Amino acid sequence: MNEKISENTYTLHNQVEIPCVGFGTWQVPDGETAANAVMHAIEAGYTHIDTAVVYHNEIGVGAGIRMSGAAREKLFVTSKLWNDVRGYDETLKEFGNSLKRLNMDYLDLFLIHWPRPIAFRDNYEEVNRETWRAFEHLLNEGYVRAIGVSNFLPKHLKALLKSAEVVPMIDQIEFHPGWMQPETVSFCEEHGILVEAWSPLGSGKLLSDPALVTLAEKYNRSTAQICLRWCLQKGKLPLPKSTTPSRIEENLRLFDFQISKEDSDLIDGLACVGRTGSDPDNAKF
Repeated sequence: MNEKISENTYTLHNQVEIPCVGFGTWQVPDGETAANAVMHAIEAGYTHIDTAVVYHNEIGVGAGIRMSGAAREKLFVTSKLWNDVRGYDETLKEFGNSLKRLNMDYLDLFLIHWPRPIAFRDNYEEVNRETWRAFEHLLNEGYVRAIGVSNFLPKHLKALLKSAEVVPMIDQIEFHPGWMQPETVSFCEEHGILVEAWSPLGSGKLLSDPALVTLAEKYNRSTAQICLRWCLQKGKLPLPKSTTPSRIEENLRLFDFQISKEDSDLIDGLACVGRTGSDPDNAKF
């Protein structure tokens, strides 16, 4: 199990600390928009920044980090390997490309973005095995502090674990009220894999849900803050995304209130929104 050692960090199974809220950058345009959003996020108090090759904004994210003036060792930076690259040598090369775009010497976390991309659907277990071997090399050589996966279901994780020397530290999945993926979460908990929650606001669909709006009024919070605090109380790591300064700041103000067990149970039972992203087994990319 991943132990929450303070209000602000989790400890991964290799004892690396990870800030318990991350700043997501999916759909944030590269260049000035990405740079300014990341800079403002760091100024607002975020120390965990999440990007990916396919977001096409690693250059802007790296620029925003430098603009913030924050010491690199005080930040936790994640990127992800996209679906068109698999295999040992290819993965090492693409990791190097990510470092160049970010203008960094190392990453804190590197993830396989999807388990069964179209290009490798027929032999995904084999190519993921070779890809993971490269991830383990990067970890062992100190180029990355933690390694993991994204969108992996239990069957994908089981296939990877057949040959893995290192159990993934992270599985970043869609997780929010109305889509809690209990089988995947349970598998991760059994293997000490921390769940990161992408789209913790259900791609925005949860913000107008009547039950959540009522709870937000009860706690004198925004609906987004209710969803994010609920996620934290579940022991998961939310990755909210915004380019609006006030929302960026609001999404981090989560540590001065507690949702009651009764209300948390109510949120657990909501069926307000299902999956908003792609099915990991049948994604069209």
